[in-house]
Amino acid sequence: MRTLLNMDMHTVVVGTSGVTASDVLAVARGGARIELSAEAVAALAAAREIVDALAAKPDPVYGVSTGFGALATRHISQELRAQLQRNIVRSHAAGMGPRVEREVVRALMFLRLKTVCSGHTGVRPEVAQTMADVLNAGITPVVHEYGSLGCSGDLAPLSHCALALMGEGEAEGPDGVVRPAGELLAEHGIQPVELREKEGLALLNGTDGMLGMLIMALADLDTLYKSADVTAALSLEALLGTDKVLAPELHAIRPHPGQGASAANMLAVLKGSGLTGHHQDDAPRVQDAYSVRCAPQVAGAGRDTLAHARLVAERELASAVDNPVVLPDGRVESNGNFHGAPVAYVLDFLAIAAADLGSIAERRTDRLLDKNRSHGLPPFLADDAGVDSGLMIAQYTQAALVSELKRLAVPASADSIPSSAMQEDHVSMGWSAARKLRTAVDNLTRVIAIELYAATRAVELREGLTPAPATRAVIEAVRAAGVQGPGPDRFLAPDLAAADAFVRTGDLVAAVEKVTGPLR
Repeated sequence: MRTLLNMDMHTVVVGTSGVTASDVLAVARGGARIELSAEAVAALAAAREIVDALAAKPDPVYGVSTGFGALATRHISQELRAQLQRNIVRSHAAGMGPRVEREVVRALMFLRLKTVCSGHTGVRPEVAQTMADVLNAGITPVVHEYGSLGCSGDLAPLSHCALALMGEGEAEGPDGVVRPAGELLAEHGIQPVELREKEGLALLNGTDGMLGMLIMALADLDTLYKSADVTAALSLEALLGTDKVLAPELHAIRPHPGQGASAANMLAVLKGSGLTGHHQDDAPRVQDAYSVRCAPQVAGAGRDTLAHARLVAERELASAVDNPVVLPDGRVESNGNFHGAPVAYVLDFLAIAAADLGSIAERRTDRLLDKNRSHGLPPFLADDAGVDSGLMIAQYTQAALVSELKRLAVPASADSIPSSAMQEDHVSMGWSAARKLRTAVDNLTRVIAIELYAATRAVELREGLTPAPATRAVIEAVRAAGVQGPGPDRFLAPDLAAADAFVRTGDLVAAVEKVTGPLR
């Protein structure tokens, strides 16, 4: 049964065959409640019967009656197996560094619950229900920045979550205060779990952290790519560029879907503009600079990268990632499905695309500020150049952000450091790829916000020319949001934080879509 997300966005019902990206976002960011379907509970019980039967036999089974990793050769007697499962959680909860964001931890836990409910892990129904109860209570285990190599899953992050299920370690309550996890469970009437054979291992062995961060990045980047199309169009308009390069027939002869979508978005924003093409009369140019003319090609390539990453995320969402796994025929088999390579690659790919999108946006901003290339705009878009510096340092800030974006584009997945006495001798570094992508998305938002600020300022300086209706809507929305200060000096002290919030919340896209209809 496919996971169902109710229309009221308050309850996600988890079945046996994966979840959707919308489900993850609803739980991680929207605080949606979780219920286990009857089918999931039945599948959990059936798989547990198989594990119990194997545990009763004298033959060693990895994860059930053996040690883990490089210690898998040791057979563990029945009286020590509960201790074994507790110990793996305690020993693996060895993360360090700053706390990971609440939304990431909620996604991490929810996606592990998704795999548990597949019926392939051998975890008892009551353990799965406790996971749901903790999420529903708004309890968020403290997870640290460092500790995952992205192979055998996100071990340390998931271990800190499992530790909280046992009533140990620290967690953040719904009030935002960090306290001992046992206290929080008791306050919400949640009984700590007592792990049995295989359950400790099953709670740790997944790509859930990197996948959760991928899903959230995809949602954010979907808005940012639309925002970048808008700001590119505004810059083209402010530079008196030509919109002829956006004609559908030109993009049809190079049929990359993302390129066509970006060009269509820019054309929709520029519809009815009285600024485009004026350079042909006053200061003839054969063609606009690459940063203007090739905007759809660069943003479009990024959009196609998003599409590929979304496909990988959908496949991973439909997966049961654990080792060993319980198969329908009753076998419990070891495997390598926990390796994070598929997710790690696209996380790195998205960081590369984000860096290039930020880079081309910064070049357009620089062009708007340079009196030798802006076709009549004042230096640095200053009201009184020399008395004030205009947006000179705003572009410095943008350049610094782009420089960091380029550093963040260096792939984490190209690295591997062997671990576990060479048993785990090739790892994905997918968690690291996800963490740097989150920073890249933040930086890209700020870069686009600065281009927005500069482009709207430049359009307003084109006195006597009428901007497109969509552009006028953006300028009005920017003013209403307080991005510009009051009075004639409103650009003297740019409120870049307000511009960032305007882009980050999706208000920029919303302002445009009131005029153009939905962007692609």
